[in-house]
Amino acid sequence: MAKKRSLFECQACGHKSGKWMGRCPNCGAWESFLELSDEQKKVLDKIDKAPTSAALPITEIGEERVERIPTGSAELDLVLGGGLVSGSLVLVGGSPGVGKSTLLLKVCANLAKSGKKVLYVSAEESAGQIKIRANRIEANHPNLFLLNELVLENILAHLQKEHYDLLVIDSIQTIYSEEIPSAPGTVSQVKAVTFELMRTAKSMMLPIFIIGHITKEGSIAGPRVLEHMVDTVLYFEGDSSNELRLLRGFKNRFGSISEVGIFEMTSKGLMSAKNIARKFFDRKRSQTGSAATVVMEGSRPLILEVQALVAESGYPSPKRSTTGYDASRLTMLLALLEKKLDLPFNQYDVFVNIAGGIKITETAADLAVVAAILSSFRNRPLSEETIFLGEVGLTGEIKEVMMQDLRLKEAASQGFSKAVVPAKPLQETPIKTFVVDSVEKIIDWM
Repeated sequence: MAKKRSLFECQACGHKSGKWMGRCPNCGAWESFLELSDEQKKVLDKIDKAPTSAALPITEIGEERVERIPTGSAELDLVLGGGLVSGSLVLVGGSPGVGKSTLLLKVCANLAKSGKKVLYVSAEESAGQIKIRANRIEANHPNLFLLNELVLENILAHLQKEHYDLLVIDSIQTIYSEEIPSAPGTVSQVKAVTFELMRTAKSMMLPIFIIGHITKEGSIAGPRVLEHMVDTVLYFEGDSSNELRLLRGFKNRFGSISEVGIFEMTSKGLMSAKNIARKFFDRKRSQTGSAATVVMEGSRPLILEVQALVAESGYPSPKRSTTGYDASRLTMLLALLEKKLDLPFNQYDVFVNIAGGIKITETAADLAVVAAILSSFRNRPLSEETIFLGEVGLTGEIKEVMMQDLRLKEAASQGFSKAVVPAKPLQETPIKTFVVDSVEKIIDWM
């Protein structure tokens, strides 16, 4: 009689192995392998088995038309690419308390008021708790239905009996399938539940939102294959103590991932932020170690304040700390300033912060960071009417930035009168520009 072959699976990333391993070679997690039972193997084989279909010439395949459903939230529609797509599976992740459930409950109410029939499935909160939130954010409507259910099969059976235009699952880590003998939240459960929800969305052309918890590292809890199975992945950024929240798209099969939604937490829930120009920058006077810049979040320019603090270090190895800015890039800029300007930053602690809680992912703010650091080092405030735009290269060259004219236009609308830029603008602008092509010339502004 042939011996049954064992199969082990990492509960952190879903990596499989024929033997138990102390450390996962894929994600590096320790003691995360569990042996799968025969029932689990059968379910996983069913999920992983690719459907057989005939190959067709691309010239004979018709183009699929995508119809958008407005969610009632302008910022969410912007991130989704114009609205929700029928039959799409959207994963929304974020830290606890950031506003995932609040936003989706409000979206459900908006669609219900427009005549859509919506089902909100909660596996974490009771119907009474959701009712309290609905009263606070004014989300009560007879077309919005609540269902407290943990078992996937019961949810699917309910969908067969009643027709809905939208389904929300809160959350994917708490739903489980009775066909898999493992606890909710495990790799096998999350993978199987997501697979069935994906099949349901495509077969019924039902748009589905699923809420996912995130780990302490900031990624969606569960296997990475979860993000590959869904159509769209959205992440909430922000601190529960801060009223502003940012919603970014990290994957979108039906639109761009360059846009970002900005929300404001109010007593009535998450609302589309109005007049966001002053949300991240509101400086009324010149301050030492503070410089303004303009970054692009998708097609939207945002004025940000870069703050820097340079202080003498009492340790052999000076500290380098950043909030909202890449720490390795700060180290590179400091090394460049030491070489080009002969400044002893190896004896100073340097701290950089982006005001407003936003994270800068582009290099256009390099010049503002340099200006803020030099301002703090020399204890000389910069003009509150000046913005700094430019990428700093390893040679000390100040390079041009994309969409400079659009950034200058936004700065002018917010009352800025001067701009330090790497190149002259292509169009006329009310802002007086000063062109600098190397980091040595920025010292003239100190």
